[in-house]
Amino acid sequence: MTEEKKYDLVVIGGGPGGYTAAVRASQLGMTVACVEKHSRLGGVCLNVGCIPSKALLDSSELYVTVSRRLAVHGIHAEGISLDLPAMMTRKQQVVADLTGQVRKLLEANRVEIVTGVAELVDAHHVRVSGEDGSSRSLNAGFILLTTGSVPTPMPGVEYDGRRIVDSTGALQFTEIPRKLGLIGGGFIGLELGSVWQRLGSEVTVIEMLPQIASGLDG
Repeated sequence: MTEEKKYDLVVIGGGPGGYTAAVRASQLGMTVACVEKHSRLGGVCLNVGCIPSKALLDSSELYVTVSRRLAVHGIHAEGISLDLPAMMTRKQQVVADLTGQVRKLLEANRVEIVTGVAELVDAHHVRVSGEDGSSRSLNAGFILLTTGSVPTPMPGVEYDGRRIVDSTGALQFTEIPRKLGLIGGGFIGLELGSVWQRLGSEVTVIEMLPQIASGLDG
């Protein structure tokens, strides 16, 4: 284990909660480290959530507009085709650009980025284990946990990465599903359902509550 380094604040998690807190703490004069287990910062939102889903929503909406909605404007387009790999490549580039900007933001604000899996040793010590087997200890005056979220599994409907996938898997299909069932009518399910319905899937939303999007205001 490498020599322990002292910080006023150690933030565990490099997502929207973590990196914004780290930047603000540094701006207020604290010495700060931000620990993230993935090589890319930004957490679920930037990597496998809000940003890639919005990128696909944008692309799929353009496809629908060009292929189905131009005629009413007196514009006739022929030979329209869909290149799903190119669409996915654009999505990944959008993610790479924004996560890269997060890294530059932290570096510009003198936040040390530590890549690895964090473990709380006690109230003031964090052990970080790297993929290469290395380990280092961080001494922290304060520790902030911003560890993000994971999909909720359902008994009897376990993810197999092929026919049954989580939201991350639904952002990475290599072909358009003929039929797609979505368990959950919240904003995540509705966004992903919109993407694949626009591209040609027959989408069914399954929601236990009386209406979809029940967690959102009118």
